Parts: sequence; structure tokens; C-alpha cells
Amino acid sequence: MKVKILGTGTSQGVPVIACNCEVCQSTDPNDKRLRTAALVEVDGINIVMDAGPDFRQQMLREKVSDIDAILITHEHRDHIAGLDDVRAFNFMNQKPIDIYAEKRVQDVIKAEFFYSFEENKYPGVPQINMKSLTVDPIKIKGVKIVPIRVFHYKLPVFGFRIGDFSYITDANYISEEEKQKLHGTKYLIINALRKRKHISHYSLDESLKLIKELSPKRAYITHISHQMGLHHDVNEELPRGISLAYDGLHFEV
Repeated sequence: MKVKILGTGTSQGVPVIACNCEVCQSTDPNDKRLRTAALVEVDGINIVMDAGPDFRQQMLREKVSDIDAILITHEHRDHIAGLDDVRAFNFMNQKPIDIYAEKRVQDVIKAEFFYSFEENKYPGVPQINMKSLTVDPIKIKGVKIVPIRVFHYKLPVFGFRIGDFSYITDANYISEEEKQKLHGTKYLIINALRKRKHISHYSLDESLKLIKELSPKRAYITHISHQMGLHHDVNEELPRGISLAYDGLHFEV
């Protein structure tokens, strides 16, 4: 299994000209973060986790020519706004894209991209097959996906486990029951917005506590805002086997 980190940032951490903080003005490419997403490739099957506003740029950078499915963690626009750009894959591969999301999230996608679901579609609109997600495992072309229910403050969100790899973003609470699905994970990607506590995201200390509890072989921090600090400086502070992820990071599980 190959994992590619498409983006590690958040809308709160997108560098802007008006921001003079050291992170936004950093020349280190690891401090330049597109919106959080990941790509997992298993035996030639490409599964994307979230498609935010930077989806097109991420696909071009990674030279992705085909997608078998997109898993949507939740309906916030920094995780779904790029779905319009699946039309390029529709055109290249002459097939619709399967989008997996829970019912609440499906309703938002159908409202946001209503033109893809009309009876008489305009030629060239994104071709999307909506597929349902629940807490029960699913298989995509033989690849087992285990949804993990987490909470983004009070909003239910899905994380995912594929084999020995688990991916959790936009969370600050996981029940003990759902946490059981994460035990035995060897490679974990988990969110931490900043060092200070936040109402809907894990802080760095909270993520480190969970990582210690789960004890993966390797852990990466994602969904990082500029409030976290410089990539190099923060990495120097982290325990062995844990580091901030960065856009374009690849590893094998």
C-alpha cells in the first residue's frame, strides 16, 4: 500500500499576503500547505480521502490519471469544494466517480453540485455516483475500508482505516468503542490544528496523547494551521516516530 499526502493545511492556515507571521512568510516548502487530503493506492486501486478546493492542483502535482473512489470525511467546504473537478477524470476514463459519504453529507453535496444530479444534465458536468457510508466496513474493488466515527466538536465525521493505515482529520473526540478500530494501526495520520486548545480540533498535546495511547509504528500530524509554528521548529520538539506531515509526503505501509 502506498500513501500520498495531498495536503496538510486548513483554511485557517492558508498563507495570505496580508499575513506577516513567520509561517506564512516562510520560504520552507513544508510550510506551504494545501487543504488536507490523502491518496491511498492498493494494488492499482486509487482511493482519495476528501476533495477540497485544492483537489485539481493536488491531482496534477501527483500525476494522478485515474481515481476509483473518493471517501468524504464530512461536508465542510475545505473537504468537498473540489468535487467539480472530477469531470476531468470522467472525460479521461469515460466513467463516473464513486463518492462515498454518509446521508447528511450526501445531501450537502447534492445541493452544492446540484447540476450533477439533475435529470437532464448539461453536457460535461461531473459524473458522480453517490455511495452510502455508515460505521460498517465496506469494500471498494476488494479493498476493505473501515469507517471510524469521530467528532469535530458536535459534528459527526468519519475517519478511515485501510489495513495497517489509519487517517483521522477534523476531530477532537473519539469514543472508546470507535477507538478500538484504531488499535494495531502501524501508520497513523491525525489532525492537530495548533498547540493551544481548540473547540473542534485536537491540539498538538491532545494528538500526542492519543498517539501514545494507540502506539503506532509511525505517526504524522495533519490539518495544521499557521498557528502551530514553523515546520522545522515543531518537528524538533516532537517525540521519536512522530512528525508533522507535509504536502507531497509519500510512504509505504
